[in-house]
Amino acid sequence: MTAPDRPLRVLLADDETMIRHGVRLILRHAGDIDVVAEAADGRQAVELAAAHRPDVALVDIRMPVCDGLAAIAPLLALDPAPRVVMLTTFGDEDNVLRALREGAAGFLLKDEGPQELIGAVRAAAAGDSVLSPGVTGSVIARMLRGDRDGSGPGPGDERIARLTVREREVLAMLGEGLANQEIADRLGIGIGTVKTHVGAILEKTGSAGRVQAALLAHRTGLAS
Repeated sequence: MTAPDRPLRVLLADDETMIRHGVRLILRHAGDIDVVAEAADGRQAVELAAAHRPDVALVDIRMPVCDGLAAIAPLLALDPAPRVVMLTTFGDEDNVLRALREGAAGFLLKDEGPQELIGAVRAAAAGDSVLSPGVTGSVIARMLRGDRDGSGPGPGDERIARLTVREREVLAMLGEGLANQEIADRLGIGIGTVKTHVGAILEKTGSAGRVQAALLAHRTGLAS
């Protein structure tokens, strides 16, 4: 968790100069976020992260020299380790799945709007998973077509029976790829309450993270 008395520190890794420039401008206007380093490949991202100790690393999946997937493990091995959010595009779902298995905190489409980008950085720094709604459905579909994380009980899963009515509502929204603040706004409850519900959902269903919980929501018909 980042100390509230200083800006969130972000490392940006992308081999496209214009992408880095645009993201930097957006985050600069957030007021509570500083881009402390920029890298053009994964190897440089790890070196700069070790030097600047960012809270969040926004990492492009496809980069030369060392791609974003190869950079995840060494980034997470740092002490302190940044929260790693992958920058992706449509059609890259296979790599997104690999990134999540490597320990990435989530994924964000490169064409997301400014508020979505800022919200994703804040959410990642707060310990939340970041799942771009624009690609979550495709990732879930890949899992449901036979990915190993999609194995197990199907509709009527007994794990759903362990949840309260409110927890099922929250689980359905996880299946939509909504962030905690979006769930809080939709349900008219506090974000702290949402975090409590999410924690209970993960524990009761034995889900390792929000993506697995989202998958469960789809497989049991809570989300479509």
